[in-house]
Amino acid sequence: MPIPEITPTELARRLAGPPESRPVLVDVRFVHEHEWVALPDSVLMPLPELEEHTEALQALRGRPIVVYCHHGVRSLDGAAWLRDLGLDAVSLHGGIDLYSRTVDPSLPRY
Repeated sequence: MPIPEITPTELARRLAGPPESRPVLVDVRFVHEHEWVALPDSVLMPLPELEEHTEALQALRGRPIVVYCHHGVRSLDGAAWLRDLGLDAVSLHGGIDLYSRTVDPSLPRY
């Protein structure tokens, strides 16, 4: 079954909404990537360490979660794993790279 994705434009629209309806942003990249550039208020949980965060992730049950990475490949794996836990997770199509090109060009690219 395909993993649902959200476009950068749709994510920007949701992030501009009321705080209680904004999705939780989970960054599955590595620390050095997150330090270079990250979406505001995102939580870093590198993909190889995602399982270590199961308890914290379970606390997000009932909230929409957007998983992102650099180009949108690792985030598909992360979103799939979270969905297997029963969480409402989607992957950011094109990752932070496409987000920076289409929504917020002020974000550094790498």
